[in-house]
Amino acid sequence: MNGAPEYVQEFVDVDGARLGVQVYPEPAGPPGAPVVVIWPAMGVRARYYRPFAAALRSAGLAVIVADLRGTGASTPAPSRADRHGYTELASDIGAVLAALKPRLDGRTRVLLGHSLGGQAALLHLARHGGDAVDALALVAVGIPYWRTYPGRRGLGVLPYTQGIAATAALLGVWPGWGFGGRQARGVIRDWAHTARTGRFPRLDGTDTEAAVRAVRTPVLAISVDDDQYTPHETMDHLCAKLTAAPVTRERYTVADAGAPLDHFTWVRAGTPLAGRIARFAADLPPR
Repeated sequence: MNGAPEYVQEFVDVDGARLGVQVYPEPAGPPGAPVVVIWPAMGVRARYYRPFAAALRSAGLAVIVADLRGTGASTPAPSRADRHGYTELASDIGAVLAALKPRLDGRTRVLLGHSLGGQAALLHLARHGGDAVDALALVAVGIPYWRTYPGRRGLGVLPYTQGIAATAALLGVWPGWGFGGRQARGVIRDWAHTARTGRFPRLDGTDTEAAVRAVRTPVLAISVDDDQYTPHETMDHLCAKLTAAPVTRERYTVADAGAPLDHFTWVRAGTPLAGRIARFAADLPPR
């Protein structure tokens, strides 16, 4: 990048938390390019998305990546004293968008969520409305409902997810033993609920299932080949909830990528996917 910083690290303070936000330089080309705001998977630092951010910028998109609460540059670190869950993750998205408003005004805005980040982005739209964004892109996102997994895999998913939840409840925090990094027990509780029931939990008394059905924001939903955590069927289960939104459902294949894929490695083989996101953003109605 000719000596320029890869990104500028900024922070947004909200409800006792400090959220790390990485703002990449504007892409080459005319000013006012569409902006993609990326929300990561559980336990994945924002820095992991640098290769995909570079691909998106090469495709003509401005890129911002936020660390989920308790991960990477964001605080608080998960502990027994920290009980945040899906309610806070969804609200954090609104706080970051509000802080970014001067940069976003007049520009097309796309929320792009990976795994847990995609669930949080969708719940933000369901609970707080979609006026601040123009579209939602979901990549390798799904409801990890045990009954949707192909073959006999679901028989292992149910005890695995509920065992993690039981451990988090017992210890007061999920230590990150082999899955998801260190997490607040509220996050694990809500995630395990989706795996057990196939439904989002109620959040602050809100019927989130009904709220998701009412979302009207355009959605591009892309599942990834050989995804060990959210296979294609889990994305289909999630998309079935979006009864009011215009949903474009696609698969990102090994043939598309020209490289092996899984739940995480698509980030490093995402150049064709970045082009697809750019075309999706270009087709959105202008603000």
